[in-house]
Amino acid sequence: MKINVSVIIPAFNESENLISLIDKILKQKYLFDNMEIILVDDFSNDNTHKVIEKYKNKGDIIYLQNLTRSGQSMSISNGIKKSKYENIITLDGDGQNDPDDFSLLLNNYKSNKYYLISGIRKIRKDNFVKKISSKIANYVRSLILNDKCEDSACGLKIFSKAIFLKIKFFDGMHRFLPALFIAYGVKPVYVSINHKSRLKGKSKYGILDRLFRGIFDLYKVKKMINEIKSKKC
Repeated sequence: MKINVSVIIPAFNESENLISLIDKILKQKYLFDNMEIILVDDFSNDNTHKVIEKYKNKGDIIYLQNLTRSGQSMSISNGIKKSKYENIITLDGDGQNDPDDFSLLLNNYKSNKYYLISGIRKIRKDNFVKKISSKIANYVRSLILNDKCEDSACGLKIFSKAIFLKIKFFDGMHRFLPALFIAYGVKPVYVSINHKSRLKGKSKYGILDRLFRGIFDLYKVKKMINEIKSKKC
């Protein structure tokens, strides 16, 4: 049995990667009854708007533009609120997530009836500093939140729109979805996926700002989880 899905792509200054990424996503349409693609442009100052014009004209993509630079979490949230399907797939706009892996997520999502399948980048194609900082952050986060997730910030996920919308929004929430879904009684499934090298453009990943924000967000999420659990009692 196939499902309907809304594919959400948050992107900031990724015009050099979007054509290849969207073409690859369109090749996965056969997996679904219906698929919509929503590109959320986070106030890019490159030529993103012009690059995707052909997709807009053919109706292959819904284009949303944030009015100010709002961040990845807000971009994802804005896209989901505009989506028309209950099943949501997210992936990064830099081309490092592989749309060919949709089938891996979908097989688990359908067969096990789980509401969150999250990709795990076992072999990351990033520089050493980014990999080691991510490994440390994931270890600390998993230790405190007990979500048993090796890579919660991986952009490639499929999940329930209804459960996502229950979560109180905060900037950075996309990095904590497994733990937050667990608080609502969902048992996530983690699937090893492909991770591709960035071919064009520059990473927007900042080590120090992510570190300090991550520590602050970690305790915010812990508090949110306790509040969610107390309401369920």
